Amino acid sequence: MSLEEQITTALKAAMRAKDSLQLESLRAIKSALLLAKTQSGGSAQLTEDDEIKLLQKLVKQRKESASIFRAQNRVDLAEPEEAQAQVIEAFLPEQLSEQEVAAVIDQIIAEVGASSMKDMGKVMGMANQKMAGKADGKTIAMFVKQRLS
Repeated sequence: MSLEEQITTALKAAMRAKDSLQLESLRAIKSALLLAKTQSGGSAQLTEDDEIKLLQKLVKQRKESASIFRAQNRVDLAEPEEAQAQVIEAFLPEQLSEQEVAAVIDQIIAEVGASSMKDMGKVMGMANQKMAGKADGKTIAMFVKQRLS
């Protein structure tokens, strides 16, 4: 079942359950999917990678908003953003643990033969390809910097 079909099914269930938080989150995903499809230069069908990137972008936006709200002592606004991020994350592939990310990065460093920060670009490129959708870019970058410095 494609992501769009999953969202539509979940939307119907949320409507029946009158779950406003889920409804708002699912509508945001559906809106972003439609926008990506209808953009100039966009294809009528999104690839799975495009869908994952889109979902990650939505989660990142919600988390950044929540952190800004928390910094301004606006917990009343931060909590709904965090809850929406959790709803959206449910449609992402299972995330790798920090140990798994570190192991993959160690393997990539060995493959590439990287030894210094000069090789960070090569390692990051391969790491982002291998772990697309399964790990956050910040986490990957942190481990690569740690291993190469």
